[in-house]
Amino acid sequence: MKKQKNDAGTLGFVYNFFTTMQDNDINLIYEGEITHQITKAFLTLTEASLEKSDDSNTVQKRVFHVMVECLQNITKHGDKIDESEIIDKKFSKGILLVGKCDDEYFVTTGNIIKNDKIDGLSVMLVHINSLNKEELRALYIKQLNEGKLSDKGGAGLGFIDIARKTGRKLDYEFHPINENYSFFVLKMKISRQKH
Repeated sequence: MKKQKNDAGTLGFVYNFFTTMQDNDINLIYEGEITHQITKAFLTLTEASLEKSDDSNTVQKRVFHVMVECLQNITKHGDKIDESEIIDKKFSKGILLVGKCDDEYFVTTGNIIKNDKIDGLSVMLVHINSLNKEELRALYIKQLNEGKLSDKGGAGLGFIDIARKTGRKLDYEFHPINENYSFFVLKMKISRQKH
């Protein structure tokens, strides 16, 4: 039986969590299963929020596009957990954070991946981060035309496209869970300035 937390502790946690979100410019946070229905709901919320902002249409479209790519990445490429290989089921969920500060938006996602995928993903991300704008465009076209698709679809096109749309390097980390799985965290920044 799960231990019940006291109300005072929960209320304090909510307040601390709220102030932490404010201190870190986080506007939206979600933790749980990320499905196509959840993705549609987030995109609707984000679109409505962006329309109320004073950011240009170009910036709004970039933020929206990056969110679409990130959420598709999780729904397409997140690994399902073999219950016998993991002790703590909390890692079976994904996370999405969206924030805005004075000069940029950021979108951060996290999801579980199998450890045997880390090397290939790392090589791809290091390569993408090493390219300039023209090289990213050329790689995107090459992958679109002749890229090897994985069994889940895609040839790194989402990551390439995010790097192209943001004009920034992709920040990422792998946090080991056990010998079979790690938690993959990806953060993208989108400038609020037109460029």
